[in-house]
Formats: sequence, structure tokens, C-alpha cells
Amino acid sequence: MILITGATGFVGQALCAELARRQMAYRPVSRTPRPGHLAIGTIDAATDWSDALAGIDVVMHLAARVHVMNESAADPLAAFRAMNVDAAVNLARQAARAGVRRFVFLSSIKVNGEETAPGKPFRASDAPNPEDPYGYSKLEAEQALLAIGAETGMEIVIIRPPLVYGPGVRANFASLMKWAAKPFPWPFGAVRNRRSLVFVGNLVDFMLLCSAHPAVGNRVFLVSDGADLSIGELIAKLSSAQGKKALMLPVPPVLLEGLAALLGRRAAARRLLGSLQVDIGETKATADWSPPYSVEQGLEATVAGSKAKGG
Repeated sequence: MILITGATGFVGQALCAELARRQMAYRPVSRTPRPGHLAIGTIDAATDWSDALAGIDVVMHLAARVHVMNESAADPLAAFRAMNVDAAVNLARQAARAGVRRFVFLSSIKVNGEETAPGKPFRASDAPNPEDPYGYSKLEAEQALLAIGAETGMEIVIIRPPLVYGPGVRANFASLMKWAAKPFPWPFGAVRNRRSLVFVGNLVDFMLLCSAHPAVGNRVFLVSDGADLSIGELIAKLSSAQGKKALMLPVPPVLLEGLAALLGRRAAARRLLGSLQVDIGETKATADWSPPYSVEQGLEATVAGSKAKGG
């Protein structure tokens, strides 16, 4: 039996759907009562997980305070630590006492950093370099969980995905998808950045592999679709999936960066124009895994899901 926290979130819903499709036994947890879910109430350092953990062999911990663009907390690091570190540690300690065999933790590539140099993708063995409170909290959670695993014998598996997309995705990716359907020229024809993404179907497939594979315990893994895209290529593929053709103008990146600086949008330009690649070679070799969906299949499924929901 697999316990799923964060079961009502974007990744959690996809994970539960795939577990159901594979007819695997699982117990989804939510903060408030929902059909088919175990209501646990507030998830924090004092949550009692005894009922939820009864009969559980594997925990997949997805519940988290996620990265936000417009932070409102007076002390963001404390807010992230309360949920992403303290609540995770509380669950892990109770899981170990309950005899749980393996604890799978969904972390973030932000533990590695925000940007990669050309031709130098992040690897799981790289020294961590988080730059924001969210990334720091995920790193601290990883370290605490690995320590609990070493102390108790419960196997810890840590997964650091880059940007996750798929049907139902929101925020910036959903906005980009909508804009990609519009008939106007984009200034990214000369941008040669590379960014790794992971389709939620690929992420869920790897997470389920991690529930049972004998070689993945007490390790950190990076995961992606295995095909990195420039911002122009991503927009072109999103346009194509919607039956459109994107027009790319070859504006020099230095001009785009300068304009962004004048507009006070350096951070946004960094996300659009910078590179963030992950190397999944070790993941594929250790777990004998390859992404079951191509990036084109993932983007087509994401567009189809958006249309089905009236997006």
C-alpha cells in the first residue's frame, strides 16, 4: 500500500490516476474531507499520521509549500521550513516507526541552482547551490530525510524535477501555451538556450518505479523528458500542437536582456533566456528507466487537456 500526500495537487492527481489505472493499492491524503481521501487536517510538525500509516509500505511525500512568484510571507524561509522541512521530518519519523520500507520525497531542481552554463547540465552529485528560500528548504528537507534513513534503516529516495507540465498545468506554462496559439512574431529566433522539462506522465512513471526498484534506495535522482528545448523551440512545439505555426524573429539575446533590465524584468528574462539542463544519464542507468513519453507527446497531451477543460 502506498500513501500519497499532496494527492490533490497537480502531480498528486496524476499520480493517483496512474495508480488507479495500474490497479495498485494506494491511500491518498488531503487536508480536508474529499471523496476517497483520508482527511488528515493541517500538515505540520505536530500532525498525527498513525491512522494514515497503518498498513503502508511506501510513502510518496508530495505535499509542500511551493515556490511562488509574489511572496507575501514576512519570513519566507521560516514559512517554507515549517511545511517543507518540519512537516516532512515529522511524517518520516512516524513512517519509520510504523515500519514503512521506503520514503519517496519529491524535491526540486532548485536545490542544484537556477541556471546552468552551456554544455554543463546539473547532475545529482553536484554540490547544491539553492538561491531562494524554497530551494534552501528543499535541500534542508533532503538532508534531514537522508539522516533519518541512515538512523532508522528506512530507504529514502529523492527526486529533483525541473519544471513539470501536463494536462491541468497552471501559472506561467499555462499562460505561455495560450500565447503560443496567437498569430504574432516572437523575438526568440536567435536565442540558443536549453531548458529541461518533465512531462507529468514521465515524472509519475519514474516515481512509481521508485516505489519498488531494488537499486534506488538512499539516492538522489534528476528526471526530465530527456530532450532539452530552447524557448523558441518550446513555443514552436506548443504552437504546432495547437495547429498553428510560430514566427520567430532573430533578435539578439543581448538586446532582449537589455530591454528586460530597463523594464525591471531581469528575473523574467533569466527564466526565458537562460539555460537549465539536467543530466538523467545516471537516473536511466541506475533504475533502467527511460521516459515513456516524448516531449512532443507530452506537449500534445497538455494542449489537449487544456482544450478539454475549456482553457
